[in-house]
Amino acid sequence: MVSLKTARDAKVAVNENMSTGAPLSTEELQSMDAYWRASNYLSVGQIYLLDNPLLKEPLRREHIKPRLLGHWGTSPGLNMLYVHLNRVIKRDDLDMIYVIGPGHGGPSLVAHAYLEGTYSEVYPNIGQDTEGMRRLFKQFSFPGGIPSHVAPETPGSIHEGGELGYALSHAYGAAFDNPDLIVACIVGDGEAETGPLATGWQSNKFLNPARDGCVLPILHLNGYKIANPCFLARIPRDELRKFFEGMGYTPYFVEGDDPASVHQQLAGALDTAMADIQEIWADARDRGNVKRPMWPMIVFRTPKGWTCPPEIDGKKSEGYWRSHQVPMGDMDKPEHLRILEAWMKSYRPEELFDDGGRFKPELAALAPAGHRRMSDNPHANGGLLLRDLKMPDFQDYAVSVPSPGATIAESARMMGAFLRDIMKMNMENNNFRLFSPDENNSNRWQDVLEVTNRCYMADIYPEDDHLAPDGRVMEVLSEHQCQGWLEGYLLTGRHGFFSCYEAFIHIIDSMFNQHAKWLKVCHEIPWRRSIASLNYFLSSHVWRQDHNGFSHQDPGFIDHVVNKKADVVRVYLPPDANTLLSVTDHCLRSRNYVNVVVAGKQPAPQWLTMDQAIKHCSEGLGIWEWASNDKGTEPDVVMACCGDVPTLETLAAVDLIRKHLPELKVRVINVVNLMKLQPPEEHPHGLPDRDFDALFTKNKPIIFAFHGYPWLIHRLTYRRTNHGNLHVRGYKEEGTTTTPFDMVVLNEMDRFHLVEDVIDRLPQLGARAAYFKQAIHEKLIEHRQHIEKYGDDVPGTSGWTWGQSAALGELRSTEADNV
Repeated sequence: MVSLKTARDAKVAVNENMSTGAPLSTEELQSMDAYWRASNYLSVGQIYLLDNPLLKEPLRREHIKPRLLGHWGTSPGLNMLYVHLNRVIKRDDLDMIYVIGPGHGGPSLVAHAYLEGTYSEVYPNIGQDTEGMRRLFKQFSFPGGIPSHVAPETPGSIHEGGELGYALSHAYGAAFDNPDLIVACIVGDGEAETGPLATGWQSNKFLNPARDGCVLPILHLNGYKIANPCFLARIPRDELRKFFEGMGYTPYFVEGDDPASVHQQLAGALDTAMADIQEIWADARDRGNVKRPMWPMIVFRTPKGWTCPPEIDGKKSEGYWRSHQVPMGDMDKPEHLRILEAWMKSYRPEELFDDGGRFKPELAALAPAGHRRMSDNPHANGGLLLRDLKMPDFQDYAVSVPSPGATIAESARMMGAFLRDIMKMNMENNNFRLFSPDENNSNRWQDVLEVTNRCYMADIYPEDDHLAPDGRVMEVLSEHQCQGWLEGYLLTGRHGFFSCYEAFIHIIDSMFNQHAKWLKVCHEIPWRRSIASLNYFLSSHVWRQDHNGFSHQDPGFIDHVVNKKADVVRVYLPPDANTLLSVTDHCLRSRNYVNVVVAGKQPAPQWLTMDQAIKHCSEGLGIWEWASNDKGTEPDVVMACCGDVPTLETLAAVDLIRKHLPELKVRVINVVNLMKLQPPEEHPHGLPDRDFDALFTKNKPIIFAFHGYPWLIHRLTYRRTNHGNLHVRGYKEEGTTTTPFDMVVLNEMDRFHLVEDVIDRLPQLGARAAYFKQAIHEKLIEHRQHIEKYGDDVPGTSGWTWGQSAALGELRSTEADNV
């Protein structure tokens, strides 16, 4: 790392050179411009060429790809930035990675990984010669090749940038707890119009210069999106400067279309920014001034499609939106072939590559070596740096369960105690954080605040609760930032957990999509090392959002998750505290998955001892013998449940059946690992048909109470032998502000409707069942009359638990429970 003295000397030199306009010597300027030309040449070649990579013969139609895909517009700007970042990395021995917001500039990062040699190291078939270059060009956006974006296949990438909005979130997540790391984050001016990116600028209020690295945002103002201007490129410079100063940044402007001038400006701006960063770090680390600084950033205004033909077919191309993707699409036109050839030759490839297609060594020497290459930085392949968490024994946090239902406890609070001690044990390693959109305490993780605080770098008042610059609980009221920070943190080799209200996790549906796709591809790339899993804890769930109403009631994230590849996603619905502890331990030890854990936070009956919970979670589902009475015989009905409230209602239904229809043989099955319901051909956790049939029978009615939308269970089990006898109750989009029990009644998943389902599917019960069914209807009428008169559930309903000897204390009300 560059010393503070060196950084100060560099800043003085920068200021002096900026006054003369020449921080680069003539030789440096020429060499860096040549490197830039080489990367531009390779970027154009990837988009267009199938053969003839060095243009040693006249360009013909057969040298051009049949389908032209990719994006040129952003690439030349990205290429210039990369060359200049390499300059300061090499000069100051910096640890730096490069996050490309406009990830459609894939040709750029691929070009640089190739020029630095990393690409040939991880893909030996793409050699550093003419044939290697030909293969490099052909594979881009080609069947059997590589994608057009900065995808997992691209060395040095932690951010694909296909879906825009998350560049700053990922960059800051990468910088947390990486004190020597600088994350150069290129933000496209189109991406800057998205909501998550607009909030992402505020991440500097959570970056502690005493312990964290730095994010250097570089706003790439090339003026246009696909077919429209970008508004940040159309406001006065002074307004733009004030905007970023108001966000807490010191912007340095680099503007122009003359390459020599822009080279000099950019070199000066980066020198100044690097000196600013070193001064900020020294002030916090050496002088103890831990305060929120004005971090540097760069506004880089250059033409879209820079260096491509100014006009094509009489229409403006360079500096306009027409250069966003492929400037010329119809290469059957001879004139277009001549234009492309002239364009590529304008980079003078004969000065850049020798006759064998190798990059000239004097130019290659401009790049850093080894792991200082951004394309080979270990932070961009976080599994290389991943260290196991130190974990206490989760069994030490067990809830005592002398008999099923005899104990009332808050499952999420027990999880919070476990996470507290995980946090404590890993303080020295600085590799574990918790993320939540202002819901850490609401979701019962407040015990964690006994050992750390909420991270906060803005002003802190005396009355504030657990706010400090060194906090490790990351709370911001933006699900996008929580998700993005956590992804960046995981992708660079650390661990974390994301706690969120179940209904509002939908806000990041698409971000989850992108991360799941990233993991799916990483599984197929041998050089990509495994990272810690992305863990969600979804609480304040649909069945206990009676107090907040319909807008807060939605369990559909589970449906969304199971659409992804089976080797990536896992879904767990633990029915009580001990199973939740076991699942939490498992998730934090896992790698390369997305784990979704759904559990309530309200006081509820506890069913399993810790030994039983461990066995149950290991199997994923199973018969609860203590709740069943069919041992040694065939059951008359199978009562299955998945989720804590469905489990409660199922057991209450079984209790009613035992009392009123004692001759019935009932088998109770609880599911904690949802993916067990699928066949093993569809998910590695899936239960073989033989085992599934043994549990659920081949011909008996199955009444299944499910936490989410009922059709998901049908979808997961449609190939099973007994699917025709499966009847699922779950959330069917009925809700309001009401009582907890009324939520299950409205959706017909309550104990009374479950019993009614059993009666309807067992005609052998005859007339006796008719009286029982009538009594059930009367209970439901009583329920409705009672809640509409008193505003609370019938005491015998809300306080029910298993067995006559169990405590009958009512569960506390959830009225106005936002904390």
